[in-house]
Amino acid sequence: MKKEEKEIAIEALAEKFNQFKNIYITDISGLNAKRTSDLRRMLFKKGITLQVAKNTLIEKAFVKSGRDFGNLATALTGNSALMYCEDTKAPAKAIKEFRKKDSIPALKGACIDADIFIGDNQLDALITLKSKNELIGDIIAMLQAPAQNVISGLQQGGGKIAGIVKTLSERPE
Repeated sequence: MKKEEKEIAIEALAEKFNQFKNIYITDISGLNAKRTSDLRRMLFKKGITLQVAKNTLIEKAFVKSGRDFGNLATALTGNSALMYCEDTKAPAKAIKEFRKKDSIPALKGACIDADIFIGDNQLDALITLKSKNELIGDIIAMLQAPAQNVISGLQQGGGKIAGIVKTLSERPE
C-alpha cells in the first residue's frame, strides 16, 4: 500500500470514527469465506457495518479523528475488524447471536460514546448497557412518579373535601 493510499484509508477511518459514536473492535480471523459472508449478511440486516483494517491504520485514525479513545489502542493486536452502529448494544447482541454457531467473532474492545470497554469478558456488560435515550426515559419516569401520586391523591381527596364543605354549609348553625 502506497503512502497516499494509506492517508486516504486513515482519513476514511477517521471520518467513520467521527460519524459513529459506537465502535466495536473484533477478531474474525479463523472464519472461512462462507462464515464471514454469513456474518456480514447478518450484521447488514441489523444496520451494522463491518470493516477490516490494519491495526496501524486504525491507531493513526484514532489520533486523526480527534476523539478520545483512551486505552482502546491496546486492543489492536492480531487481526482486527471494526463494527460501526448507531445502536449502542446491537453489535454486542449480534456477536452473541453469531457465537451460538461459532466461537468467533471475539470482542477485543469497544468505544461507546466516551466509555471504553476492553476484552471479550465485557460482552455481557455491553448487552445490558442502556442507551442514552433509555436512561433519559427512566429518569423522566422517576421524576414523574411523585407528581402523579400527588395529583391522583388530590383528585381522589377533592371529592371528599367538597363533600365535607357541602355538609358543613348545609348544617344549621
